[in-house]
Amino acid sequence: MRFLVDRCAGRRLANWLHNNGHDTLEAQSIGPDPGDQALLELAASENRVLITIDKDFGELIYLHRISHAGLIRLPDVRMYQRIEIIAEIIENHSLAIEEHAMITVQGRHIRISHPPTN
Repeated sequence: MRFLVDRCAGRRLANWLHNNGHDTLEAQSIGPDPGDQALLELAASENRVLITIDKDFGELIYLHRISHAGLIRLPDVRMYQRIEIIAEIIENHSLAIEEHAMITVQGRHIRISHPPTN
């Protein structure tokens, strides 16, 4: 799978994804923070699922209808739990990821929604 890991999600998670065979791009490797919309558009243009802890991306997708290739939001997941949660999502929800779903983790609850696509 192809991922773009937002700065806030952590280098450790990005390294784990890469070491487990995923095509992974870290947002911090592309230079200064381009902003949420530009990051979402970059992920879409490269067919990458964006992984973030920020909540703003849902608004960009639902209200502003910005194109995306999928989104995994971890707003309430502590750094030491992120790898475990992402591993669980990849193992159990790969079809949703491939369908460009928006996946939000709150506590141990995983919510999957399919926002409108452009």
